[in-house]
Amino acid sequence: MAEPIPGQLHVANDVLADMVGHAAMECYGVVGMVAPNPADGIAKILPPSRLRRGITLETSEGGVKVDLYVVIEYGTNLNAVSQNLIDAVTFVLKEQARVPIESIDVHVQDVKVRK
Repeated sequence: MAEPIPGQLHVANDVLADMVGHAAMECYGVVGMVAPNPADGIAKILPPSRLRRGITLETSEGGVKVDLYVVIEYGTNLNAVSQNLIDAVTFVLKEQARVPIESIDVHVQDVKVRK
């Protein structure tokens, strides 16, 4: 299968959000994902089936802009965990989905002790 196949591939934002969510949950120090605007200022961790609610994706001609809303484990280095998240999401989007990236922003919504 060395010949290129003509045509275009379009990947839905929900599929990309699922890929990003699963990559984020595999990162050390990430307790969970939360909705971007928690009600009453309380960050509720989303179940694995609803990870995409903790991610916003915007597509433009320059690529995909990703915002991750996460809860980080208490005692971990916030900068190191955030950089690991960015690296994991970059890998998934560039290598698996072949999507250009405009930016990736990590929003730490809370810090919790992992149970």
